Amino acid sequence: MPADSSVDTVRGRSAVPAVPPSRGGASRPTVLRGPVGVVAALVVLAPVLLAHPGQRAAALLLAVMAAGAVLVAAVRWPSGRVTLIGAVSGVAAASLLLDLAYPGPYRLPAFWLPFEWAALLLLAGRVVRRARGRWAGPAGALAVTAVVAVPLRFTVRTPNGGWTASVLAVLTSGVPLAVVVGASLYLRVLDARRERAVAKARREQRLEVARGLHDFVAHEITGIVLEAQAGQLPGDHGPEETAALLRRLEEAGLRALDSMDAMVGALREPHEDGDNGGGDGGADSPDAIGGPAGATGATRVYGLADLPELVGRFDRTGPTRARLEGAREATGLLSPEAEGAAYAVVLEALTNVRRHAPGAAEAVVRVETGAAEGGAGAVVRVSVSNDGRAPGGVRGLRRLRDGGGSGLPGLAERLAVHGGTLESGPLEPAPLRPLGWRTSCELPVR
Repeated sequence: MPADSSVDTVRGRSAVPAVPPSRGGASRPTVLRGPVGVVAALVVLAPVLLAHPGQRAAALLLAVMAAGAVLVAAVRWPSGRVTLIGAVSGVAAASLLLDLAYPGPYRLPAFWLPFEWAALLLLAGRVVRRARGRWAGPAGALAVTAVVAVPLRFTVRTPNGGWTASVLAVLTSGVPLAVVVGASLYLRVLDARRERAVAKARREQRLEVARGLHDFVAHEITGIVLEAQAGQLPGDHGPEETAALLRRLEEAGLRALDSMDAMVGALREPHEDGDNGGGDGGADSPDAIGGPAGATGATRVYGLADLPELVGRFDRTGPTRARLEGAREATGLLSPEAEGAAYAVVLEALTNVRRHAPGAAEAVVRVETGAAEGGAGAVVRVSVSNDGRAPGGVRGLRRLRDGGGSGLPGLAERLAVHGGTLESGPLEPAPLRPLGWRTSCELPVR
C-alpha cells in the first residue's frame, strides 16, 4: 500500500491539492481584439479610394494616422516588447507632428478627425488608468495634448475661422477628455486599493499558514522526535512497548499530515472544492487549524473543551507528566476565536516544555476565572507551568534544537485582538538557570 493511502483513508480525502484547471491562454474577447482592430483600421483606410486624385496623398496621410490610432487603441498592450506607454507615446507624437506639418486642404481632416480623436481619447484614458513607471506621466500628458490638439488641425486652417472656432473646438474636446481622465483616475485609485487589499490578504494568509505550521505541525513533530529519542534509550524494550511506541508515532504523524492537508486546502481557490463562487459564502474562522478564512476541508476551531485531550496526549508521550485543572468551569465563557487563542497558548507552552525542558517532572495546565485587575469585568486565566529539569529526570534525552522564536510574540498579537494579554517567565529566578517556567494568558469574558 502506498505510504499516503492510509492517510486518505483516515481523512476521507486526498492529501494532494487539486491542480487548478488551465486557463488555456487569453480569453476570447482579448484574442479577438487584434483582428477587430485590423478590420476597423481597414475600414478607416477605405475612403482614401474615393478621394480626389490630386488630394489622395494628403488623404492617405490622414487615413493612415487615424487607422494607426484605431489599431493601437484596439490592441491589448504590452504586445511583444512594445508597452502601452511606448505605443501611446508613438501615436500621440505622430498625431501632434501631423497637426504641425499637415500639407493638404483644410476640408480633408474633418472626415478622419472623429476616428482619430476617439482613438486618442481612449488611449489617454488607458494610460492614465493602467500605465506604471516613471514614463507614465509624460505619456499621459502627451496623449492628453494630442486629444486637445486634433481638432485644431481643421480649425486653424479654415479660412476666416479665427480664434473663436479654435477655442470652441478645444473646449468641446476638453470636456469629454476631463470626464475620461477623471474616471480613469478614479478607477486607478480603486485598482490600487484592491491591489493593497489583495496583498494584505495574501500576507495574512501566509501568516495563518505559518501559524498553523508552528502551532500544530511543529507540536506533533516535536512529539515524534521525543518518542524516537526515548526509543533509543538503553534498556529492554518488549514487543508491547515497541508496538505502543510505533502506534503513538503513527498517530502523531497522521495528525501532522492532517494539519498540513488542512492548510494546503486553505490555499486552494474556493471554486476548486465546490464553492458557489459568489464570494459571500460562509467562511471558516481565521483561528481554524487550516488557516485563513475560506479554508476548505475539515478545519475546526479548537477551544478549552479540547484541552483534556491535548493534555492527556502530552501526558502519554514522553517522560513529563501533565495534568489539567479547572477547564470545565471556563468553557463557554469566551468566544470561539478567543478560546482558539487560549488553546494555542497551551499548545505552544507544552511544545516548549518538550523542546526546552524534556527532563521536567510535571507540567500543570490551569484554567480559572476571576475578576480583572481593578474589578472591571471577569476574565479567564490560562497558565502552563513546569518545574524545569528534575534532579532524577530521564537521562539520555537530548535537548531539542532552538528555533523559531516567533511563537510567543505571535500569540501575544493574537491575544491582543481579543483584548487579552500574555506573560511568560521563570517560576523561580536563579543566578545561573531559572527553576521552572510559567506561561499564562488572560482573556476578558465576552
